[in-house]
Amino acid sequence: MKKILIIDDDTDMCRLLSHFLQRKGFETDSAHSASKGLAKFAEGHFDLVLCDFRLGEKDGRDVLLEIKKQNPAAIVIIITGYSDIKMAVEVMRYGAFDYITKPLIPEEILNLINKALTSKAPLAAIPVQDNTSTTAPTTWNAKKIILSSEEYLVGVSPKTTEVYKQVALVAPTEYSVIIYGESGTGKEVIAQTIHDSSNRKNKPFMAVDCGTLSRELAASELFGHIKGSFTGALGDKEGMFEGADGGTLFLDEVSNLPMDVQITLLRVIQERKFKRVGSNKDLPADVRVIVASNENLQDSYRKGKFREDLYHRFNEFSISLPPLRERKEDIALFGSFFLDKACNELGKQLEGFDEEVMQLFKSYSWPGNLREFRNVIRRAALLTPSGMITANVLPWEIIGNLGKEAEAPAASNGNGHVIHSHPPRDLKDATSQAEYETIMNVLKEVKFNKTKAAELLKIDRKTLYNKMRQYEESNQSRKHDIPVK
Repeated sequence: MKKILIIDDDTDMCRLLSHFLQRKGFETDSAHSASKGLAKFAEGHFDLVLCDFRLGEKDGRDVLLEIKKQNPAAIVIIITGYSDIKMAVEVMRYGAFDYITKPLIPEEILNLINKALTSKAPLAAIPVQDNTSTTAPTTWNAKKIILSSEEYLVGVSPKTTEVYKQVALVAPTEYSVIIYGESGTGKEVIAQTIHDSSNRKNKPFMAVDCGTLSRELAASELFGHIKGSFTGALGDKEGMFEGADGGTLFLDEVSNLPMDVQITLLRVIQERKFKRVGSNKDLPADVRVIVASNENLQDSYRKGKFREDLYHRFNEFSISLPPLRERKEDIALFGSFFLDKACNELGKQLEGFDEEVMQLFKSYSWPGNLREFRNVIRRAALLTPSGMITANVLPWEIIGNLGKEAEAPAASNGNGHVIHSHPPRDLKDATSQAEYETIMNVLKEVKFNKTKAAELLKIDRKTLYNKMRQYEESNQSRKHDIPVK
């Protein structure tokens, strides 16, 4: 029988919670002050602690820290009557499993307790010890998840919350899932979250960007091949379906698959078996398939670019990820999160972002979404020796609100001075800038599908990435006199 310690200075609340949990098969003990609660925790073994945040002599954060000193693996859920997200999620920074707000709903708290006691990697919140951070303490923190040893942040905006509700709903099933979203919105993170929250979590998760697969080798990459099956096949090769056996295969930008591979893929999903290229031997395909696209697959099959029958096979459940520009509530949270990680990487101590920078972040449309946001902050952290990050270390497209990317007016620095974009006078710079604007306009036209953009620009995908990177590097070099090697 699991034992729960309830710490709350409200005696009625302690009594009600105790009776409810005892009826559900738990053993309980109660303490009506922080000191008594810590003493009881030190004396006995408890599987979980429910602790009120407001305790008079100490708050729930202090109690949490003391409990974690005694037992770093202790499971603690904080109860609060305050809906202030900054205060509530701060306790997660110090290792709380989760928090729950009053008034308490019995079934809700029971579900949370059961999740805490049975799940090694719960979807909503995984305790993350963050005491090694080199940055100054902040109060921005939000729920974090850990996927394959990588730490990610779950935002607090309503659209983000709705996405994770859908993830929690579909993850335990065997449904195929289509994830829609612009480039950089975190489609692979969501796919792996589904996998890690499913019954297949102890099996492989494999991801492939279909846009990078050549027409000649796509079938071989997915299904494998045998020696001599085509020119260059010097030995047998295992494909992605074999590598993901028992687990999950994530196909990003799935609409880029050649039509003949789509036909084979449909047969594999229907029959749950496949053949390596050049082989007659059937192999089992015990794989859950999750696909992603930054364009509507229904539109793709209507245009004859994607098989309708394959679309319906995949479309057992779909999730749409909102772009960062529609998640303004998450910008400050993710900004601090990415800065914290960048400072740890660089061994720096930076204080945060000044007001002008936050205004620019919120007015910019983030065509590259979270991926772009993270890269911008990593560069800014590298270019800032100490103190606050200021606007002069941001890329030109953010400071100047490139083209139509941001419809907001020019930002103010807080002293009545307006930030203006100064067009380059150097002919080479002007040419580079015009080229960059053309690239960005095409990307917006095709909803940031890199493969389509490269086709329209009549360049390959690698050249597209190189041109964008070269522009950013040359822009930083001009502003900061840093030689670009």
